[in-house]
Amino acid sequence: MPPDLDDFRLRAREWLSSHAPRQKDDGDGDDALGVPGEDEQASVMRAQKLQGELFEAGLAGITWPVEYGGQGLTVAHQIAFDEQASHFELGLGNTFTITFGMCGPTILACGTVEQKRRYIAPMLRGEEIWSQLFSEPGAGSDVAGLQSRAVRDGDEWVLNGQKVWTSGAHYSSFGLVVARTDVDVPKHQGITMFILDMHLPGVTIRPLRQMTGGAHFNEVFFDQVRIPADCVVGEVNGGWRAAVTTLMNERVSIGAGGRASTFEPLLALAHRHGRVTDAVIRQRLVDVYIRERVLDYIGQRIRSAVMSGAVPGPQGSIAKLAVAQLTKRGASLGVDLLGCRGTAWEPGDEPALAVAARLLASPGSSIAGGTDEVLKNIVGERVLGLPKEPQVDRDIPFREVAANAPVARGRPLDIHSGEG
Repeated sequence: MPPDLDDFRLRAREWLSSHAPRQKDDGDGDDALGVPGEDEQASVMRAQKLQGELFEAGLAGITWPVEYGGQGLTVAHQIAFDEQASHFELGLGNTFTITFGMCGPTILACGTVEQKRRYIAPMLRGEEIWSQLFSEPGAGSDVAGLQSRAVRDGDEWVLNGQKVWTSGAHYSSFGLVVARTDVDVPKHQGITMFILDMHLPGVTIRPLRQMTGGAHFNEVFFDQVRIPADCVVGEVNGGWRAAVTTLMNERVSIGAGGRASTFEPLLALAHRHGRVTDAVIRQRLVDVYIRERVLDYIGQRIRSAVMSGAVPGPQGSIAKLAVAQLTKRGASLGVDLLGCRGTAWEPGDEPALAVAARLLASPGSSIAGGTDEVLKNIVGERVLGLPKEPQVDRDIPFREVAANAPVARGRPLDIHSGEG
């Protein structure tokens, strides 16, 4: 362990104690939900302010290179900070998870020096929020089947198409977008990743209302969007490699990142409602506890591998799958512990609202960052060594697949219907 680790841990604890409220242990607190009753714009602004303060305190970008605004410390320092932060309600999750868990690591791994100098420090200061534009209406689980098209025109690329389920697009400054740039090669080989200024002419963002009542996700349309050529991340037609980097970091950040306990608030809720002697409730609490502990061990294994210099691998898919299962079981138990308050509550009953909101949001945990089914395939193939699923279009030039013919012919996008 680094010799200064204990001093760093103490410094982080003291800073957090003076800048953030402690995590509640009664089932009412939730970092991802932010302050009860707070609108999204206020939540985003508060998160940006706190992120700027973390940067000034030397607690942002802990493992990121110093030359780009990070602290240049070890993974052990990051783990120490995450352990301390798990006791506090920072409210950074919804706003910055994609920026720091996916986009930043991709720019650092695949971007040019100029891109790193331009974009990394503003990320760390909380000035610029990023989103990830991968999924499409016809290419969600099969990201490589995407049909958004980018064509080179002098010193620019002209982008047309549509993305969907884009978290935080409506308050993001930039995004990483993948588009098809060559239709004469198999689908994985003709993709390029770009840095997209979300305020460019031709970018249209439309919210998707969720059953929670919020609209955190969006569909994004591109109508003749002109992207500078120096915004290519990695190599032209080498975007699949960059996309895999993003996806692996996404699953590790979801599955192995620091997170508040699911079990402790549920146990406190069971005590408060006199349900700890109920045999069925006790069994469900034990189930949540076991899953949480297993997830902790998976996270430790992943972090140890990263500390040894390994790149994120399929273990992140195992962790992300475990998070989804834990999230859904915990949310369901929380509502059952509340009884009638979990389905109908008095105005101003914020604890009941928060528990119900978790239940409504929990199915998304099995979709975002890769569906459970896709992750099980990855685990089966890359961990257990099982045969791959048949992919009849994997080695066929993109334009020769019948479903892709309109895109291969360059048919204009109908931005109003989302066709394309």
